[in-house]
Amino acid sequence: MLHMIYIVLILLLGSCSPLGWAMLNLTFPTPHPNPEAVVEEVQRRINASLSRRQMLQVVISSSSRGGEKEGGGCRLTGNPIDDCWKCDPDWPNNRQRLADCGIGFGEYAKGGKDGEYYVVTDNSDDDAVSPKPGTLRYAVIQEEPLWIVFPTNMLIRLSQELIFNSYKTLDGRGANVHIVGGGCITLQYITNVIIHNIHIHHCVQSGNANVRSSPTHFGYRTESDGDGISIFGSKDIWIDHCSLSHCKDGLIDAVMGSTGITISNNYFSHHNEVMLLGHSDDYLPDSGMQVTIAFNHFGEKLVQRMPRCRRGYIHVVNNDFTRWEMYAIGGSGNPTINSQGNRYTAPSNRNAKEVTKRVDTREDEWRGWNWRSEGDIMVNGAFFVASGEELEVKYEKAYSVEPKSAVLIDQLTMHSGVLGVGGRDNNLGMWSTGPNGNGGGIGISGMDDDYSDDYSATIAQLSPPSVNQILLIFLALSLS
Repeated sequence: MLHMIYIVLILLLGSCSPLGWAMLNLTFPTPHPNPEAVVEEVQRRINASLSRRQMLQVVISSSSRGGEKEGGGCRLTGNPIDDCWKCDPDWPNNRQRLADCGIGFGEYAKGGKDGEYYVVTDNSDDDAVSPKPGTLRYAVIQEEPLWIVFPTNMLIRLSQELIFNSYKTLDGRGANVHIVGGGCITLQYITNVIIHNIHIHHCVQSGNANVRSSPTHFGYRTESDGDGISIFGSKDIWIDHCSLSHCKDGLIDAVMGSTGITISNNYFSHHNEVMLLGHSDDYLPDSGMQVTIAFNHFGEKLVQRMPRCRRGYIHVVNNDFTRWEMYAIGGSGNPTINSQGNRYTAPSNRNAKEVTKRVDTREDEWRGWNWRSEGDIMVNGAFFVASGEELEVKYEKAYSVEPKSAVLIDQLTMHSGVLGVGGRDNNLGMWSTGPNGNGGGIGISGMDDDYSDDYSATIAQLSPPSVNQILLIFLALSLS
């Protein structure tokens, strides 16, 4: 009888914390049974896109037309995600096609595909328990699939964590959308979320308050960490073409058994601990974590954790690492790290040239970890310390890459971060018009992604939607 009382007490105490709930949650997301097959498929799709671009160059050259365009002014880059949807001249009326363009472990994230469009018309976030219709918070807590769009430029200053329900897409294309403030985005025990073309920055701690997570439930939230995007016990998540900086804790953290994640085409800057993958060395469910990190630009004033991995299988492919102060990729708890076709540019500090860091682990322990480098470009003295299987072969291949491979990195990451007005050199012309070219979502010139600590000038330039803009986007969506 006494031992039963102890068990009950342990369960009650454990249930008071997120870790306790996670320990009681027996329905952890299931990882892909063959991660190497996913890696090979990513490489196949990249090679196919690059081949299409090269063939188009030959055709254009022979016809003397000049440029690298097809159908409606599309410029192929060889990036399989962007080339999938941007070459549709009518993409504003075919927005949900984006859900078919994912790659890697998060390929099956469908977000709000086949659901209704929801237009955010109110940028306020005054009530985390009873959000108003028209607000972003009202949209993300709904039970049904929703494809969430923005009719104009918008700053959304959160009062508390923005807790999502499953099957949601945030689609910021055609507008300049900033999310800042309390807690920022939380994806907890859900599935199928796409976050696309959103600025996420200056996220701070929040909590000790009630927050609604569905139409039928709200609960008390303790203090949050202040992550830009927190992925907790969730599956089939895709974060694409976002710009992230200046958050209290991590820019993106994925923990507690999360898996099936792709982080692609994003621009990271101005931050210390950029990305954490895995709760702790001893948390066994994170052994099933599988994450693809592709076509991202790790830019100005970054220090470490790009990412920092615990357990799991992490595929880091065709990213541009232009800044770090301590290290780029770190880990503990025996994660598998597969680094392919990245460009690593070391800082001038001679003590920070190493790309990798095994955190708080003796060499006799990490020597058997499978950390691979294949086709990577090492610049300014950067070096990747590989380990595990086929060490000698993999390590030598990392240093035998033709210099022309660096040009491919430029092509694949040239539009990382938010696209359109407000993005970093990503103003593609048509982005200043809304769906169907009717002028909904009018852009603002002169905005940038530098995000100094004082971003009041940026906030002042963001304007609320006009009635005409809202009517135009409703009309366009009804015709799609």
